[in-house]
Amino acid sequence: MPQSSILAAFSQSYAEARAKFIAAANTRGLTVESHVHPSARGIDGEALSVDAAILGSADGASLLCVISGTHGVEGFCGSGAQIALLEDAAVIAAVEKYGVAVMFYHALNPYGFSYCARTNEDNIDLNRNFRDFSRPLPVNAAYREVHDFMVPSTWPPTPENEARIGAYLATRSEAALQAAVTGGQCDRADGLFFGGTAPAWSNGVFRDVLRRHAASRRRFAWIDFHTGLGPYGHAEKIHSGPNDAAMIAREKSWWGIDVTSFYDGSSTSAALTGVNYEAPIAECPGVECAGIALEYGTLPLLETFQALRADQWLRNHPDADAKIRAAIKRQCRDAFYCDADDWKAMVYGQARAAVLQALQGMAERRA
Repeated sequence: MPQSSILAAFSQSYAEARAKFIAAANTRGLTVESHVHPSARGIDGEALSVDAAILGSADGASLLCVISGTHGVEGFCGSGAQIALLEDAAVIAAVEKYGVAVMFYHALNPYGFSYCARTNEDNIDLNRNFRDFSRPLPVNAAYREVHDFMVPSTWPPTPENEARIGAYLATRSEAALQAAVTGGQCDRADGLFFGGTAPAWSNGVFRDVLRRHAASRRRFAWIDFHTGLGPYGHAEKIHSGPNDAAMIAREKSWWGIDVTSFYDGSSTSAALTGVNYEAPIAECPGVECAGIALEYGTLPLLETFQALRADQWLRNHPDADAKIRAAIKRQCRDAFYCDADDWKAMVYGQARAAVLQALQGMAERRA
């Protein structure tokens, strides 16, 4: 596939990405199942939709799900990869050869994608929202300790605020701050990595799609695109599932021994709760599952944190000056999407390899 075609698969807005995705699916003769948000609209008034299209057998034994936009703004990366995959003749041939269907799940969080935010219309981090809300919600005491200085009352932050962060880093560590902030919390709706107090709209849509398209399969696997951790352009393959030794072994047999996990400390990710893998585990009982998050590096961690702090301040101050708003939105997009040819090429090369490995791995286990 020529590099020019790969680069053309990436977009500058959610609306452009959605149009390209639907066009690519239609070119392949696929049916696009659209779930339009019942109330929210995009930054330019456009409809916000989760779109899904299945390539291959609708009722075969194995289904691979390729997910973009779990964290909104990170959808620029995943959407570009999905569109390029749909246009890649070698990938199409592999789907036919191995008899494994692929579901392209576009923009799990369309609101965040449109508004260049990680969170949804309710400031919910969808990858902390997949939990049992009938049970008491966990308390993240470490986040409570850092909330006041991680989400400042003014922007730019005051020197005193930055000094508090510096003191925390000096006495604890960058890893401790990452764990405190990114682990997820459910009691500060005005805070970072908020998991919500009820299932988000996108959560319900995803579960419904899984029940109809994945629950009857023998095998179901997923590749969830993320950005913001690790070296520039490198895709870390992070185990996306419960602490299940058999599942992790299956993933390593498909994707390589460099699959990491926050359970054993090998991942750049801190330990998380409420992750979207909870949906297939719950909605597809008896189905053999495997999944990874492909986490692409962009900027150093503290720079991405600064972008998230700014965007949270903006969410808490909707009347902010238009010039400040535009600068913060650009800062957030740049933290999670490197609009550079070399980065996009690295994204697709590693995405393509991961998809082909999954197709082969799932086919080798066919009865």
